[in-house]
Amino acid sequence: MNPPHLLRCRCGTVSGLLSHGERASRCVCYCKDCQAFAHFLGEPQRVLDPLGGSEVIATSPAWLQFTQGREALACMSLTEGGMLRWYTRCCRTAIGNTPRNHKFSYIGLLHSCLQSDPTHTLAASFGPLRMQLNRQSARQTQGPVPSASALSTTWAMLRIARMVAGARIGGSYLHTPFFDVHSSTPLAQRQVLSSAEYARLQQRVGQS
Repeated sequence: MNPPHLLRCRCGTVSGLLSHGERASRCVCYCKDCQAFAHFLGEPQRVLDPLGGSEVIATSPAWLQFTQGREALACMSLTEGGMLRWYTRCCRTAIGNTPRNHKFSYIGLLHSCLQSDPTHTLAASFGPLRMQLNRQSARQTQGPVPSASALSTTWAMLRIARMVAGARIGGSYLHTPFFDVHSSTPLAQRQVLSSAEYARLQQRVGQS
């Protein structure tokens, strides 16, 4: 088993530990909504690579423990039915994305909150990149978009599906730092963008 990996926001108010790194999957998502979230936070270059991709660690919320500052977490949705996107109020560090239903035990942690410990790289803790998602939305002018092999992508998707199903069957979906599982509500009040706010973010994505 890999040692726990440190999670930390830029200012140090929020910190935590992610265990079972060997069960996580690394991927890069280039979708317009992930790019819009990075622009919402105000400094997209901290989240996005030159092609507009966000590196994500796909893992289970049950394996994440906040040791400090959980009360500083905030969450938003780009649209009314959109996924929950978590960040810190203190310094607007991107934390990750979760489904709206806590019974789907998944979080995609953003690399920006996992790189504060130089002794534990993402590759060392979570292995190689396994998937590139939504490649059609990448900034094509920045060069070719890398693509994982079909075998690697299939392996990662099956691994994530097994993780989610196992949490549901075994009950570990009840252990999450993001939801009150009794009421199925997020522990931070959700901000939903208006259609005009969402359109402005998408415009910034198109201009970047």
